[in-house]
Amino acid sequence: MAFRDLLTYAALAFLTSAASAGQAPIIQPGAPGLSGKTITPAAATAPPRAPSEADVSFMQGMIHHHSQAVEMTALMPTHTRNKQLLALGQRISISQTDEMRFMKQWLQDRGEPAMAPMGDMDMASMPLMPGMLTKQQMQALAKAKGAEFDRLFLTGMIQHHGGALVMVQDLFETPGAGQDNLLFDFATDVDNTQRAEMGIMRGMLKEKQ
Repeated sequence: MAFRDLLTYAALAFLTSAASAGQAPIIQPGAPGLSGKTITPAAATAPPRAPSEADVSFMQGMIHHHSQAVEMTALMPTHTRNKQLLALGQRISISQTDEMRFMKQWLQDRGEPAMAPMGDMDMASMPLMPGMLTKQQMQALAKAKGAEFDRLFLTGMIQHHGGALVMVQDLFETPGAGQDNLLFDFATDVDNTQRAEMGIMRGMLKEKQ
């Protein structure tokens, strides 16, 4: 995706002064996969609105969720020679890595950590987010090769994407959540993109039957 990192407040302030002088419009970068939009000088220099607890939990949880998808795609070069699947896996890896960067920046800009406090828990003992593969499923995927890997990857990633859709739905069904413009655009893009990818993967599975 074209999106990389959000502009810093210093950069936005510079653009504001340039716009005031009639030199350039102020463009607010969009969420990953979405174009930016022109905003007013006042909006450009205003601090981000305070996120709800559900907003923060969604972003922190989705970072953890995306990290497993990237882990799954990292297995592909040594486990399959399916060019169509490799191309899809590369697209998922690039987009979700960019989205993780965006989510971490979004949280940082609002004074929130990229990961929820875990106390004495470590990453391995964190509860699974919706759709995430179990330890046993990940082990089976890592051991598989060729056609069996392709099947396990496709079924696993469809399950994984389905969980992301549940997370987006839960966010939008929570009163007061999802009101931040960037968060709303991002969550909507996740929903649209992963629905489309699920359709592609179901088609690939059907071809293998």
